Amino acid sequence: MSTGTAIAADPYVVSCTLAPRYEAVRSARDFARTTLRNWGLESLFDDVALVASELVTNALRHAVGAPPDGCTGQGIQVPAQPGRLQAADSRTPIRISLVHRAPQVVCAVSDPSSQGPVAREADFVAESGRGLHLVDSFSSSWGWHPLAGAGKVVWALFESAPATGTGRHRSA
Repeated sequence: MSTGTAIAADPYVVSCTLAPRYEAVRSARDFARTTLRNWGLESLFDDVALVASELVTNALRHAVGAPPDGCTGQGIQVPAQPGRLQAADSRTPIRISLVHRAPQVVCAVSDPSSQGPVAREADFVAESGRGLHLVDSFSSSWGWHPLAGAGKVVWALFESAPATGTGRHRSA
């Protein structure tokens, strides 16, 4: 569950702070569903939800110390309480934001780590490591920027109008 949702003065810029818990991924998808529905952009939900899930999962794994795939090992922080993760820097929580500026929607996830995301070589047998490849495949473009002080934001851009010509989205 999220720790709170804030709707700015601009109804097309919304954010949700996510608790550093495994449930944050579901909260991010629920937030995306509600927001896109309010904007009349339900058709984007599948792509935005998949990308939001990947970006929040990466933030949990790499920024707040979630054990990948439920494993424990050297250098991995184990939750003190079941379901709760240990934040690396509680001053910068995980936050998901959606911005709609027709004809585009941006999904952005900020976290306390200053290290940028690194796409691994695609290994289609591994259980993890394909997240950024999915982000690249399901969004028009993506990138990241460091935040002032500490942390970063990873963003993905989606076209809210039907693409003409050579768009990256699949046709139905």
